[in-house]
Amino acid sequence: VQLVESGGGLVQAGDSLRLSCAASGRTFSSYSMGWFRQAPGKEREFVAAITGSTLYTAIGNSVKGRFTISRDNAKNTVYLQMNSLNPEDTAVYYCATRFGALSTNTHEWDYWGQGTQVTVSS
Repeated sequence: VQLVESGGGLVQAGDSLRLSCAASGRTFSSYSMGWFRQAPGKEREFVAAITGSTLYTAIGNSVKGRFTISRDNAKNTVYLQMNSLNPEDTAVYYCATRFGALSTNTHEWDYWGQGTQVTVSS
């Protein structure tokens, strides 16, 4: 399984970014996909997740109302739309996949991408 994130960068507070994660190596629509982030000196944090069918989503409390997750199973890609970014959103953002229900626990996800850096300046 290979996950490749893209779309990170340096933005100003209040800006928007859309991250993408392209997956290969498994039947994409059968697996849940998630986004996590890790800031320097902090533990990896759950951001959002979506089931293979897109029927269910989960959003972390710190980004609720600002971030949304979606996926295009025809393109084997999951997206994270991030609006109203603030400096506290600065982190490396990781894409992950697992078979089964959504989970906010990082230890329950099977495969991870290399991450993409998002930096928000004030």
